[in-house]
Amino acid sequence: MIAAMTNTGDRHVVDTAIAGVEQQFAVMFTRVKSSMQERAARVDPALQPLAYNILSTLVRSGPTHASELAELLSLDKSIISRQANLLEELGFLERQPDPEDRRATYFAATPSAIERVTEVRLADQRMLYDNLRDWQLPDLKKLAELLARINDLGR
Repeated sequence: MIAAMTNTGDRHVVDTAIAGVEQQFAVMFTRVKSSMQERAARVDPALQPLAYNILSTLVRSGPTHASELAELLSLDKSIISRQANLLEELGFLERQPDPEDRRATYFAATPSAIERVTEVRLADQRMLYDNLRDWQLPDLKKLAELLARINDLGR
């Protein structure tokens, strides 16, 4: 649609609107970063956001090989390994032998980690639902649709 435009004024109006979207993404990313720091601290004051992200992925996914975690989170395996060591020291991660390949191990969240991450997630989910429950249904559906389109960008 934009490529078909020839009018410079129309292009400027669209570019200004896109700049507004870009600005809102910047605000959202800043809030997400802050939220991740806060979530990590709610699980444990010594937990860093990256370690929280790894831990919450393990809670969602169950026991996972380091290479799979690295792929899921788009991180280098060495970063996963360092963070796993820290999580293990905090008592949030345990290593389990792979029954099909005894040389390999799975990383798994401990019961304590599962409980804490779940508590944080549920509290955040309640807050999201409480804040969005007042929105009109068509707006919620449109937001979900637009977010899905954003998530499909660059695929």
